[in-house]
This record gives sequence, structure tokens and C-alpha cells, in this order.
Amino acid sequence: MRSTLFYVVLLLLLVQCAEKEPIANSTADYFDLIRAEFKGETAYETTAFVEQFWRVVGNDGFNKSIYTIETKLKEAGYVLESNAAPANRLIYRIEKRALKNPTWEPVDGKLSILGQETPLLEFASNRNMIYLNSPSTPKEGVQAEVVFLENPEAIDVLDVKGKIVFAEFGARSIYRKSMAKGALGLMTYNNPSYLQPEKNTTSIQFRAFPYAKDATFWGIALSYAAKEKLKEALSKGSVTAAVQLHTKSYISEELTIIAEVKGSALPEQRLVFSAHVQEPGANDNATGVGTQLEMAQITAQLLQTGKIDAKRSLTFLWGDEIISTRRYIQEDSLRASQIKWGISLDMVGENTALTGGSFLIEKMPDPSAIWTRGKDKHSEWGGDVMSLEDMKPHYLNDFIIQNLKNQGEYARWEVNTNPFEGGSDHTPFLDANIPGLLLWHFTDQFYHTDNDRLDKVSKATMVNVGTGALASALTLINADSESALNILELLEEQASTRLKTEFDLSLAAVSNGNMVANEMKILEAWTDWYKKSFATIKDMEVLPTAVLDDAILKAEGKLESEVQQFYIKLQN
Repeated sequence: MRSTLFYVVLLLLLVQCAEKEPIANSTADYFDLIRAEFKGETAYETTAFVEQFWRVVGNDGFNKSIYTIETKLKEAGYVLESNAAPANRLIYRIEKRALKNPTWEPVDGKLSILGQETPLLEFASNRNMIYLNSPSTPKEGVQAEVVFLENPEAIDVLDVKGKIVFAEFGARSIYRKSMAKGALGLMTYNNPSYLQPEKNTTSIQFRAFPYAKDATFWGIALSYAAKEKLKEALSKGSVTAAVQLHTKSYISEELTIIAEVKGSALPEQRLVFSAHVQEPGANDNATGVGTQLEMAQITAQLLQTGKIDAKRSLTFLWGDEIISTRRYIQEDSLRASQIKWGISLDMVGENTALTGGSFLIEKMPDPSAIWTRGKDKHSEWGGDVMSLEDMKPHYLNDFIIQNLKNQGEYARWEVNTNPFEGGSDHTPFLDANIPGLLLWHFTDQFYHTDNDRLDKVSKATMVNVGTGALASALTLINADSESALNILELLEEQASTRLKTEFDLSLAAVSNGNMVANEMKILEAWTDWYKKSFATIKDMEVLPTAVLDDAILKAEGKLESEVQQFYIKLQN
């Protein structure tokens, strides 16, 4: 009887083992697993929840966003770090810090021209109309003459005491002088051309005053339509405006939420995803918040079901743009030394048929940020010309680009790149010499405006970005000898393609009169960038040094041979 029972139990164990899905160990495996799970429901629902609030650090909407992330992390199996047992691999924490200044939020507002029945602006339809940090008007509102400034210098000669200043340029140059001269408040219009203001006539790009204790000087940002109506009224004579603003300012705290998937073999090494919560839009950046949350959920599910491992740690951070990411890096030098990769998710859910532009991968600084030519082009955000000393050679650029392009081919989704420009959560990583890049969209005709709402969001885009980003991350945190050599092979192919492209551009430039020496300098820069990128594969620490060194030497030799042939052809 015992013998029979033994064999029955053994047979059951063998069947269970046979039925258990193998642990994924390649980028293709991760794509297959993630595509089956990433439906975009959490990403979209979270975006819808977060975007309803006008979010600035510490205010009610920001904090509610943090706590809804916490709720969904707990549902996915993440355990509060202070309650976690050593065996818990899914943990999270909420970091709380006192704010130096009170937080702020808008409540209501209305701007009218006295004598006109229809208001110029109302908060219900233009929630960016009130300058961040603007105080309220008296409860009954104010009525005052509007004084138009044709240029910033006009503030020096015009009488604005007890009046409202109106300008078609930014507030920075006249803000303090207007207050000092006794103006009640300021109305400005300065939407950039990429917002297509004459088409999107109701859009207002949010503006801010610096925090000032006991301030009474308020600010209103105007839409194109409101600005035009105000100018038309002024062309007919004196204008009196009626203004009612209700805002709140109160003591609060700064919250950052961090979820960790602890590595099984090299837990101190990690990849960090960062998505900022503040900014009052839907695409910017409620979509980053929601997409990253679904990525964290799927990672937990795949780990708990044994479909993946995480040899290194994977971190998901939600907080204040740049500030929270920089603090995560700077406050713990030992932790920072083991951050292998950083990726920013910012504006990752756009319906480009409505917003314009395309999905972009903003590369780490490479020579395209010095010589921007061919298919390389900056976004309308723009970037400064960099120098060779600013370059950050690393395999992360081409690895992420290739994976997102693979997802693009799979989903028939457009993927492009832009040279480094800065301005989001990838910059703290780069400032700390940690490989980091940005996943985003631009140009966006609703960028930073109150028309960046849920109707401009695409669930499919969030699925595509999240799938490509997470498949890339799982490959990196589980990198072994085979994946390291695969990345080196990919890098060799991309280096060869880039050099051929740059050679063709240089050949055309020389035929148009450019100096050969200048064109050779460009080819030299790209050769150097890729050779140094080959060497960065050593940071995976997965191969015997001799094996990896040999593979890198062969890749360098092949690249040198190719570029030497290009030099000869350029000089002939």
C-alpha cells in the first residue's frame, strides 16, 4: 500500500512539474508573456483617476494619486516595507517629507469684461486660467481698469496702481515691478506656436508665480480666444475687468511612493523606472503614472506565478518630477552606485491622431546631439548643441530603441527618436553618470494646456510603451552571458548601420563643398561613441573577463575596418 501511494505522489509531482511553465529567459519570451497580460485597463483607469486633479506636490489631488497607487500595489501583492518579512520580494514604501512652503490648489475662477454678458474665462472649462501660487481675490471679487503693456519696458512708465496689467508675453519680466507699483493682478498670454493657438483657441498653458507668503497679487493666464476678445474691447476704449478667484494654500507634506521587486541573485543592482505625478494634465503625466503602475502589477503577477525571475532588483518610483528621482539617487550613495539603468515614463499615452507628433525615445547624449542631420531631428521642445565631452556612450540607447521598434512593428505603431534635450526624470540619472533615457511624445499641440484631458489619451499607446519598456527591463535585470552577447551583436549591427548612414551624409556634404576633415571628425565621433558603448556591456558582470574582452575587441576591430574604408572613400 505504501509503495503504491509513493508512486501515485511521485506521478502527481511529475505531472505538476511538466505542466508548470518554464521561466522566461529571453527578450522574446518576455514580450510573449507581457503581451498576453498587458491589457491597459489599470493604466487607463489610473490615468482617468489621476487626471481629474490639478496636481502639485502636497496638494489633495497629488496625495490622492499616491494613495490610489498604494491601494493597487497592495492588491497586486506588494507588502509595506515596514511590515515585510525577509522573504517578501515585492515591497513598497511611502516616503514623507515636510514641504518648505505650503502647497497650493485652484478651486474656482471667473474673468469677465464689465458690460459683456459672456465671461472671458471660467475655471470649469479652463482649469489652467489661474497662475500656480496665485492667491484668491476678495470673496466678492474685484473690478478694475485693464492696462495693456506693449512691451516689458512699458511697466516703467505706465500708471498701474489699483489696475490690472495685461501683457502678451511672459510674466517673469514684469511680475515684481507690477506688484511694486501697486497693480492688483496680472493677465498674460504667451502660448507657443507649437500649440497651434489659432486652432486650439481655448487652450491655456499653465503658468506659475514663485511662492510668496501673504501674497495678494494674483495672476490669470489667457487663452487665445480670451486674449483676442480682450484686445478687441481695448481697441474700442477703456476696459474694466471683473475677476473672482478662489485658491487654497495650506501646510502639507511631500509624498513619494517606491515599489521594489527584490532581486534573487544581485539585489543591490537595479533598474529604476520613474514617473512623475505632479502637473495637471492627462498625457502629462497621468499616463506615465498609470502605465508604470500596470507594469508593476504585471511584474508581480509574472514573478508570483514563476513565469519570470528577477535576478537584479526592479524599482518603480512615483513622485515629483526630477526632484524625487534626484533624491533617490543622491540620498544613498551606495544604492546609487548600483543603479545600472534609469528610464523615465513621461507623456507615454498619447492619441497622436489628436495630439500630433509621435512617440519618441530621447536618447542618451550621442553625436546626433552635436551634428543633428539626416533623419535625426530635435523635437520642438528643442535642445542645446552639445560637445564631445558631454557624450554618454552606452548600449542602453540601441537596446531600448530596438525593443520599442520591435513592439512598433508588432502593433503597427510609430516609434521615433530624438537627440538628447533634457527636462524630465532621465536627467538626474545622467547627471549621476547612470545610463538613463526618456520615453515620451512630442510635438503635442495640447502640451501643458487645460485641453490635455482624458479624451486625448490612447490605451493602445500605453500598452505599447509599457510592453516594450517592461520587456526591456526584464531582459536587463535577468541578463546572463547569452543576453550580453546578444546585446553586443545588436550594438555591432547598429554601429555599422549608423556609420554607413553618416558616411552617406558626409559624402553628400563633401560634394556640396564641406571640408573632408570636418566630415571625418563626425565619423570619428560616432566610431568612438560605439567603441565605448561596446565596453559598457561589461557592467552586466555576467561573463568571464577574457571572453567578454575578446568579443569586444573583435567588435572594435570590425568597426575600425569599416570606418577606415569610409575615410578612404571620403578623401577620394
